[in-house]
Order: sequence, then structure tokens, then C-alpha cells
Amino acid sequence: MLEVKHITKYYGKNRAVNNLSFTVKDGEIFGLLGENGAGKTTTFRIIMGLIDSNEGEVLLDGEKIDYNLTDKIGFVTEERSLLTKLTVLEQLTFYGVLKGLDERTIEKDIDKWLEKFEISSYKNRKIKELSKGNQQKIQFISAIINHPKLLILDEPFTGLDPINVKLMKDAIYDLQKEGTSIIFSSHQMEYIEDFCEKLVILVKGHPVVSGMLKDIKEEFGIKNIMLRGDDLPLDKIKKVKGVLDVSKVRGEIEVKIEDKVIAPKIFSLVKNCNITKYDVVEPTLNEIFIAKVGGIHE
Repeated sequence: MLEVKHITKYYGKNRAVNNLSFTVKDGEIFGLLGENGAGKTTTFRIIMGLIDSNEGEVLLDGEKIDYNLTDKIGFVTEERSLLTKLTVLEQLTFYGVLKGLDERTIEKDIDKWLEKFEISSYKNRKIKELSKGNQQKIQFISAIINHPKLLILDEPFTGLDPINVKLMKDAIYDLQKEGTSIIFSSHQMEYIEDFCEKLVILVKGHPVVSGMLKDIKEEFGIKNIMLRGDDLPLDKIKKVKGVLDVSKVRGEIEVKIEDKVIAPKIFSLVKNCNITKYDVVEPTLNEIFIAKVGGIHE
């Protein structure tokens, strides 16, 4: 289990991370979110032992992270960090050796992962000859070749088409089943909602939202009613107290309400309108992020 306990980090007078705490259990996928400059990269560097925090501590299975534990951590960065003149085999073997693995074990695992990602034929191709998407796959394999105890994923789907996104999602779920603790960071909130049950949203290094995603959505309060039907009384709906907005979204009418108790009032207005859809849904994480982070900037 990863434990981040009250870490604070200053760069000069600038406080990049401010009293941040969270835990990631074995086999848990945790979301770390925030705008650019919110403190995510600094947090990653502290977790990996690349820099020290001014206050607080980070523990992996109860031990302070140092060079004895870094071999148990994998990190997929948003930026490419590959040696493009090497072949795929040379690149992955190099990273495996750095992590203390023997070459026989490394090549066996390389063959397994290349087959899983459907790129076995590229084993002896140079990295620079691969597409951006296939380079991203190699970067991912480089990060997990050591079967990490902790895996940090920073925008891992960059450059991948939907088919390859699914391949990588499946690989992440496999690692989760093996008990790997995973920190997932992305600006694409739908990926966070797919993966993460628990998350933190940072603003200027400070957690402004923290907890289980289902609880965060419930506490947010605002719900969306999705409607489809004939001659819907939109003017009347807009006048209902507690209705925040009415808009058209992908051929449907979306009604934002401040509380679920408003939903029956909307239903009473549309029930005789030959409706083909009436669905009260939770707010998206994207909506919550904009409301929480955007509100702070106002």
C-alpha cells in the first residue's frame, strides 16, 4: 500500500504541494487530477524519491521510498522517454536490467507483452521506426517489465486509437488483479471515471476534492435529467424552481437540477408528452472538475 502523509513542497517561496495526503491500497486504481501546474508532477517526483518534500512522508508497504524501493515502481510519463536508436528488444532489455532482472526473464516477459499488445513482429525494429501509438506501447511495457508494486500512469493513452486504448486498459486491469497499486492521472475525465473509485483533485497543490467517486458525486448534489420526446414543455421546465439549465445535448434535452427532489416535478410536466426517455443521471466528473476548479479561479 502507498501512503502519502501530509506532504508539502516549496520551490523557493512557491508552494507547489500543500499538505497532501492519500492512500492507494494494493490492487486499487487512484485518480490524481488537476490543471497543468496543480502539483501533480511534483507529487509524482516525491513519491518516486526523485525529490524530497519539505514536510510529510511517503511510505510504500510501511517503508520510506529510497533507492532500495524504486525498483518496485513503474512510471509512464506523458512525454516520450525512449532511446529511439535502439531496437524494441534492446530498449526493453535495457530497462529490465536497470530494474535488476536477468536477461532470460526479461526476454520471456518481453515476448508475453509484445504478443499482448499485438506488436510481436516489431521486436527487432528500431524505436524510431514505430508509430507514436506503438512507441507508447513500448513505453508502457518499459514501465511494467519489472512487475511493479506501484505504477504511476500520467496520460498513458496519448497517441493511441480506440482499439489500442482497449488493449492498454486490459493490461492495466491485469496489473490491478495482480495487486499493483496504480495512480492514474489524465485530463480526459472519462478515463478516470472508467478506472478510479477514489480520487483527489488538486488546485495549486492543495486538495479541493478528495474521496470515493460515488460519494463525491452524491455530495455534489446537482443531477442531470435526460429527456427525449414529442413537444416537450421546455419553457415550463425552465421556470421550475431548482432547474439550473436546459440544453440540447446529442439530440436529447438535458435538464440540470440542483437536487434530485426536483426530478418528480419535471416528470409531472413531461409524462403526457409521449416521452421515449426519462433518465436521472449523476453529474459527470468533468462537470464536477469544472465546477470545483473553475469556481476557485473566479
